[in-house]
Amino acid sequence: MSGDPYVGIRRGALEQESCIRSRLLASAGKELKDNFLRALVEREEANRDGKLSSIIYIRDYNSRHQEVSAYIDYAYRLTTDDFEAYFSGKKRLLPRKTDLSFYNWNKNVVSSKPSPNYKVIAESACGLLFKNKRDGKIINVNPEVYPGDNTTRTPVKTDLCFHVVIYDHIIGRGP
Repeated sequence: MSGDPYVGIRRGALEQESCIRSRLLASAGKELKDNFLRALVEREEANRDGKLSSIIYIRDYNSRHQEVSAYIDYAYRLTTDDFEAYFSGKKRLLPRKTDLSFYNWNKNVVSSKPSPNYKVIAESACGLLFKNKRDGKIINVNPEVYPGDNTTRTPVKTDLCFHVVIYDHIIGRGP
């Protein structure tokens, strides 16, 4: 008998890891038709693994028909919310006062809150900024300027929300 005697063991371990990973992903096995949900699925694993840190900007109407918007730390929300309900269409992902930054357009209510991944810098001459706590990089959400090192801005056309933009920050090694 020639070859590596551990090939079968490694193959079994890889299959088991793949099975566990698919159970951990809220999007596993879902066929999604909306661009926004597909965009979240594309980023789910990398956000869970800490390779990517996405900020989702959503502007929409809440259950009281008030216009609200927020910058949401996707990786953090993945740990606090049941995203299977969002991916299956049972719930809508909506802004909350506990997100990085929240604004109720009808009541003129503003709030901001840091997350485990981001510090909110609201008093900047550059406007609203977010500082990634792992690598210290700044994410600038002003659509007129460069979003920052290792960061991309992606507008998403969707029927689920009035306005969606996703900022993807690839986690670096440090400042």
